[in-house]
Amino acid sequence: MSAEAADREAVSGSRPCTPPQASWFEFLLDPSLLEQHLQGPHPDPSPVQLIVQFLEQASKPSVNEQNQVQPPADNRRNRTLKLMALKVAAHLTWDLKVLEKGLTIPVLNMLLNELLCASRVPPGVKHVDLDLSTLPPTTAMAMLIYNRWSVAIRTIVLSSFPEKQTKPGPHQLNMMSLVQQEKELTENILSVLREQATDSIMVLEGALNIKKDFYVHTLRTLDLLAADPSTANGETESSTAGLRISADHLHCQVHYDLGGIYFQQGCSDPSVYEKAREHFRKLDSSPSLCCVDEQRLAGYWSACKTLTGASDPSESQHTPYGQISCFMRNHDYGAFIRDNVTFSLPNSFRHSIELELLHKLQQGDRALEEVCHKLCVCNAVRDALEGGVLSVSFHQLLLKPSQNTISFLLEVCTRSVDKEHRSETNKRKMALFIKTVCNRLEDVSLAFMVSSHKLFMELLQDEEKKILMEQMRKSSATVNLSAKPLPSFYDIPASASVNISQLEQQLILSLDPRHIQQILIELHGMAERPFWRVNSKWEVPVDYVNVILAIKDNLTRDLVYILMAKGLHCISIKDFAHARQLFTACLELVTEFSPKLRQVMLNELLLMEVRGHEAGAAEGNMERPPPDLVSRVRGYLEMRIHDLPLRQIVGEECVVFMLNWRENEYLTLQVPQSLVNNNPYIKLGQLIASTCKELPGPKESRRTAKELWEVVVQICSVSSQHKRSSDGRVSLLKQRESSMVNEVTAEHISIWPSALANLQSVDVEAVVVTLKELVNYALSLNPNNQLWLCTQADIYFVTNQYSAAMHYYLQAGTVCSDYFTKPVPPDVYNDQVAVLCQFLREVDYMTAFKALQEQNSHDSMDSFYDYIWDVTILEYLTYIHHKRGEGDKRQVAIKAIGQTELNSSNPEEVLQLAAQKRKKKFLQALAKLYF
Repeated sequence: MSAEAADREAVSGSRPCTPPQASWFEFLLDPSLLEQHLQGPHPDPSPVQLIVQFLEQASKPSVNEQNQVQPPADNRRNRTLKLMALKVAAHLTWDLKVLEKGLTIPVLNMLLNELLCASRVPPGVKHVDLDLSTLPPTTAMAMLIYNRWSVAIRTIVLSSFPEKQTKPGPHQLNMMSLVQQEKELTENILSVLREQATDSIMVLEGALNIKKDFYVHTLRTLDLLAADPSTANGETESSTAGLRISADHLHCQVHYDLGGIYFQQGCSDPSVYEKAREHFRKLDSSPSLCCVDEQRLAGYWSACKTLTGASDPSESQHTPYGQISCFMRNHDYGAFIRDNVTFSLPNSFRHSIELELLHKLQQGDRALEEVCHKLCVCNAVRDALEGGVLSVSFHQLLLKPSQNTISFLLEVCTRSVDKEHRSETNKRKMALFIKTVCNRLEDVSLAFMVSSHKLFMELLQDEEKKILMEQMRKSSATVNLSAKPLPSFYDIPASASVNISQLEQQLILSLDPRHIQQILIELHGMAERPFWRVNSKWEVPVDYVNVILAIKDNLTRDLVYILMAKGLHCISIKDFAHARQLFTACLELVTEFSPKLRQVMLNELLLMEVRGHEAGAAEGNMERPPPDLVSRVRGYLEMRIHDLPLRQIVGEECVVFMLNWRENEYLTLQVPQSLVNNNPYIKLGQLIASTCKELPGPKESRRTAKELWEVVVQICSVSSQHKRSSDGRVSLLKQRESSMVNEVTAEHISIWPSALANLQSVDVEAVVVTLKELVNYALSLNPNNQLWLCTQADIYFVTNQYSAAMHYYLQAGTVCSDYFTKPVPPDVYNDQVAVLCQFLREVDYMTAFKALQEQNSHDSMDSFYDYIWDVTILEYLTYIHHKRGEGDKRQVAIKAIGQTELNSSNPEEVLQLAAQKRKKKFLQALAKLYF
């Protein structure tokens, strides 16, 4: 085989497969798997995805022998698929909010029609002609669910906003044709719903007169229907079958839905606002508000009271929305400025008011010009404090502002960061805003007006002020001829801005790849600009940026960038289910045009799987990774593709993954030597694996350990020109020059070299921090490891953190002596002061006497005299206290010496028993102080 062929084989063999996902046909083959899948913590596919898959398969047209397309067959397969879709919806308790969020209108329409069919709603009869009170509970509830949705009491409200027609380009014809077909189908369904809206409203109004509870289908009742429709019908129609929905709960939801549709109809018939208010009023005393958006309800209620003239002006002025209503009448900006401090109003609401006034200004109401300017300023300050992007209208305003405008701007800034709310974060954001204003102002006199304000002097740092003042001085002597004027402040189309803003907000929030794609198609039909910049928090690794931004098609570029950025964010918050959906969609997209990006996405999917498995292990799931994942990790480490952007973190985590799961055979024997020589992460991983593999081993194993030692020393070394200057902290290995411990003890310490060739080049502080973090993590996995506890205690001890050291020394003694009921092994305590000096095989009198001489001792030594069994130490204590004139403490020491069991004439067994008794009591007393 040629080298070129070998390379090709290595590359092809290294490409990992997309992780398997449960397929719809598996549930068709074994329906019992469905409930088990839905009850999992993070089912993949998700419930709404399963509904889409089941109904898409059930509605596929068939082809007859003459190759003619026929409607979907009514066979057992398709009936089972529809039933499973209903069971998934039942698992979601028929929550319309969840279903609307995850399903398109055509799919949801099909699902609810299947519910009507399964619930025995008479076909061909208008729902308004049926008496709900006489129908079986599940039948009546199915009708109510359908009519709540069908009147677009949800759908029509949400689809009533104007839309621009999408402008397809030649590069997206296939995609656009599919989207267009779905749009046409959606519009046909909405047309039917609008026609029957009045009937649906009457059905819901009638439901408010029924005082009995309702029942909705569950997985059990649907299983009964599937088993034997004829016999099951009686049970499902009974009052005890299905999930009970109380009348109060249902009435609460229906009042909310009717209030919403009447409020929407009030735009064309203001008298209908009274009906909306009446329904919302009944919700105010409802015992069940769990099924409505209470914040939205409060907004509806406030708006209805204002629109119907039923609100108390004095009362409304105490609420943020009431204050805004006051502003619309009197143009008082105080509410907006106060909201810059409290953030009570949604920013989108504030900008919608600005756009409404701007629209009136464009229609010729010139009296609103100053109002628009000042409101624009208030909203710009709010944007700045939220860390958002300043609006185009504000940038336009700064092109030729008046002195009054700048004066008002400074007033708003001052009142928006009052003394009680001046957090450091707000101060820095306001400082950045003021810098932006100074840089944007072309009139130098206005710029100097800002720079002389007290906020400028208080919030900006000296260096920032110096740079800005220098820039303003230069600007005063020159004229910037390169500035490109933006469109006029009044030329911004209000309606387009609203639509784009709404779509961009959806784009930021959505995690559904199909939804993201549809939104981007809409946005590109309205404006050609890079929508991957909509959210400043969307970030992709710098290694990939150039490859993605080199995609020529703007829509595809935006879609790839956003899918990857959202996927990476999901991984960072451990939402691996959504990350997998986003990455898989991105992989399918780039596979069509870029082998390089395809491999990039495969690598990111691999990293996601590795992190997902490691996250599971951190939560206690110690199941070994599947062989497929291990194989894909090996494939990545052996991959050789030229000009492929690789992220360093992927290689690092793949090596760590192999070490964590003890794939030592691969790292030590099977990994190609060329990879070891060319990849430093694999080299380090191989040395760690080899050292671990040979423990415990003969002296020959020290050669591998020595190589690992040298590599780690090199990592922790700094060159002479980068060496840190002395800051009072001395070397971990040199700071204890007495006879006390001068090194940290650790397991397997004998395999390492005993000395460093060039200690001065080692960044000791980095070693201390790394070692401490490593031992902390090790103890989180095994908190009762005596050797690790001693190592941690030594680290704290030699860095002068004695309290923490004592804690870990005692913990080490506790775990090896059954809470000091047994003797502590002599090698556990190799150094401590005073009392602990007795624990050594040879009592360290010099250290003990030195410790006892300390005048400002913090170890409460006098309270531990009863625990000292060494008479020499007690005699020294008597002498010290006599010398210091401490009579009371001297008496305590004399009393301790006088205990008969410490008499040196006693047999050795008595003396040993006395020592053991005091050791036990002392360590138990000490442990109580630290645990």
